[in-house]
Amino acid sequence: MAEVVTFGCRINSYESEILKEKLAGVDNLVIVNSCAVTREAERQCRQAVRKLRRENPAAKIVVTGCAAQVNPQSFARMPEVDLVLGNREKAALEKYIAGEIGEKTIVGDIFSYDRYDNYVITGFEGRERAFVQIQQGCDHRCTYCIVPFARGNNRSVPEEEILRQIGVLLAKGFKEICLTGVDACSYRPSFSGLVKAILQKFPALPSLQFGSLDPAAVDDEFIALVGKHKNIYPHFHLSVQSGDNLVLKRMRRRHCREDVIALCAKIRAVRPEATFGADFICGFPTESGEAFANTLRLVDEAGISRLHVFPYSERPGTPAALMPQLPMEVRRERAKILREKGEVVDG
Repeated sequence: MAEVVTFGCRINSYESEILKEKLAGVDNLVIVNSCAVTREAERQCRQAVRKLRRENPAAKIVVTGCAAQVNPQSFARMPEVDLVLGNREKAALEKYIAGEIGEKTIVGDIFSYDRYDNYVITGFEGRERAFVQIQQGCDHRCTYCIVPFARGNNRSVPEEEILRQIGVLLAKGFKEICLTGVDACSYRPSFSGLVKAILQKFPALPSLQFGSLDPAAVDDEFIALVGKHKNIYPHFHLSVQSGDNLVLKRMRRRHCREDVIALCAKIRAVRPEATFGADFICGFPTESGEAFANTLRLVDEAGISRLHVFPYSERPGTPAALMPQLPMEVRRERAKILREKGEVVDG
């Protein structure tokens, strides 16, 4: 049976489950589904590849995913790696490993890719919660983020395919369904419309959950659904990144700190038991002490209790990497201080 090693986000977890099902009958194969969100994540992927080669000297090792898409040569140069595939090639990985290809690196132009893999998975190994991918890619260009260059433009899974996938998972006994995507709130034609369709189709669904939500894209229709349907799990994870408006502007985010506070208040008005988590980047270029203090205050003012905190990490090819950088020790110290304010999630 093929071994699939996953780094990074829920999208990667979902896609790894697809790979496990597709390659269930293949032996002596190791797939590394890589992450590129930070340079450290990419380094960890390379470190894992070396360890996997030592443990599997006779296996074919394939590296795919986001780091393979944006920096394929860093893996192609590794003697431990047999094949490097980009994210668009990942969807047909079984084709590329079926025979001798003659090329070590096959990475296409992700921005020319307008398809999605509509493979319906039947479960999630070792999990009680099932992730359902509703879209891929991102049309926004946050200055710190390499993900659009790894995942391409926004493309949404048709509603009927999402409903079919949820139906299969519910029939398999899953009680928690989490909608996920690179930029889930940008689902087309409407994120709120999709949520409404799911709740109408599956009124007995025990728990509908969501990955990271963009504060700039959560609309009043979604908030009304949260108030009406108690099977929407009352925890919401927001992609906040900073509590300072100037830093948010330099990040090219589409919300301000007041938007985050107002959104949390609106949701609590319809679901008083609601709790909130958030992603934060500490030590973004030019972040002053006062700007960081605004982030600390935002956690209290919005009532955010679960924190996913990263010290800022430069990604070559992003505008933020060209901005004046703060010392790494400052970034790490601010991340430590912020983590101490709440329950830490995954970092």
